[in-house]
Amino acid sequence: MAKPIVAIVGRPNVGKSTLFNKLIGERRSIVEDTPGVTRDRIYGETEWCGKKLIVIDTGGIEPKTDDIILKQMRFQAEVAIESADVIVFMCDVRTGLTADDRDIAVMLQKSGKPIVPCINKCDSVGQPPFEFYEFYELGFECEPIAVSSVHGSGTGDLLDAVLEKLPENIGEDEEDDSIKVAVIGKPNAGKSSIINKIIGQNRLIVSDIAGTTRDAVDTHIEIDGTKFTFIDTAGIRRASKINDKIERYSVLRAHMAVERADVCLIMIDAGTGITEQDEKIAGIAHEAGKASIVVVNKWDSIEKDNSTVNSFNDRIRTSLAYMPYAPIVYVSALTGQRINTLFDHIKYVYNQSTTRISTGMLNDVLSEATMKVQPPSDKGKRLKIYYMTQISVAPPTFVIFCNDADLFHFSYQRYLENCLRQTFGFNGTPIRLIIRMKGDENK
Repeated sequence: MAKPIVAIVGRPNVGKSTLFNKLIGERRSIVEDTPGVTRDRIYGETEWCGKKLIVIDTGGIEPKTDDIILKQMRFQAEVAIESADVIVFMCDVRTGLTADDRDIAVMLQKSGKPIVPCINKCDSVGQPPFEFYEFYELGFECEPIAVSSVHGSGTGDLLDAVLEKLPENIGEDEEDDSIKVAVIGKPNAGKSSIINKIIGQNRLIVSDIAGTTRDAVDTHIEIDGTKFTFIDTAGIRRASKINDKIERYSVLRAHMAVERADVCLIMIDAGTGITEQDEKIAGIAHEAGKASIVVVNKWDSIEKDNSTVNSFNDRIRTSLAYMPYAPIVYVSALTGQRINTLFDHIKYVYNQSTTRISTGMLNDVLSEATMKVQPPSDKGKRLKIYYMTQISVAPPTFVIFCNDADLFHFSYQRYLENCLRQTFGFNGTPIRLIIRMKGDENK
C-alpha cells in the first residue's frame, strides 16, 4: 500500500514551506516572506519512528478572494486535503486567531479528515506565548501543537501527533519503482497542460501568466501496469531575466528535477519554434546524462503542408546537434493529439538508457569497428585499443582501455559511439565513453 500522506495547509505566509523543508530535511519549497509564493502542491518524504510519510506543502488558502491565482491556490489546497490521510493545519501565533483561520477550520472539519492544529512561530524557549491558547477555540479533537518551523522546536511533538492520527488501515511502505519523468522547458511552453491532459484533471495550475509554476511538483500515475512519476518544473528563463530570488530558486529546482529524473521531456512551443534558450535547457538534460524526448507542443496551432514536419525536424536537429539520439514527438496539450504516444516513447527511451551489453558483445563490435576504420596515429605512434566494458547504465557508460589516451581523438570516440548505436540502438539516451590507459584498470 502507499505511504501515508500528510498535507500542510493554512493561510498564506504562516510558515508552511519552512516547516515542510524542516520535515523533509532539504530546501525544496520556496521560502520567501511574500504571500502566495508556494502555488502548487509540493511533495516530499520524511521518516519518524520508523514510519515513512509523504508530506505535501500547499499554497496558502484565501477563503474569500477573486484573484485568479489565489483562487487556483485554494483549489490546489483543497485537492491536497482530499488526498491526505492527516492534515496539519498551521496558524501563526504572532497574528493570532484570525477570521480566515476560523473559515479554514470549518472547511477542514467538513472534510472529515484527522486534523492536527499546528501553531507556528512559538520561538521562545519554555511555555508558548499567551496568544497560543486562543487557538483552543477552534475545537479540534487534537490539542494545538506549538512549533517553531525556523528552529525546528516542537516538530517531534507534531509528528508524534500525526502518527497517532493516522488511520489504522494505512499499510506498509512500498518502494518507488516508477519511471520518473521531468517536464522541462521555457515558461508557458505547456508543461503543466501536458500533465493535466495526461492525468485528466487539473492537477497543476494552468494560466497564461508566464512563471505560474514556480515549484517542481510530482504527479503519480499508472498506465497498463507501468508506474510513472511526472515532475512538473518552473519554466527556465535566461539568467539575465531572473530578476528576483524566487525566480532563481525556481531555476535551481528545475535543475534538481532533471537530476531526479530518469527521462526528460523537453517542451518546445511550436508557435515560437526552437530558440537559443531551448538549446540551453535541452543541454541541461544532455549534460546530466538523461534519456530525453523532444516534445513539440501546440502543434494544432500551426498551419501545415507536406514539408512542415521535415522543416521542424531539420531546425531541431540543427539546434540540438549534440543530442541527435532524442526522438521528436509532435503533440497538442489542448486537443490531446498524440499525448498517449508519450507513454510508449518514455518507456522505450528509459529501457534504452538502462540497457546492459556483455563485454564479449562489446568487444566484437569494437574489433569490427577498428578493422573498418584504423585508430588514429600521431608522429608515428598509433592508438591501440585493447578492450571495452560497460560499467553503468542511465546513461550507458563504457570504459575503453588503450595504450595512449592522448591519441584517442574526439572524432574517433564519436565514430565508436555511432558503431555502438548502429548495433545496439541506445535511442533516446546519451552514451558516455571513458578513456583509460592500460594499467589503469584498478584506478
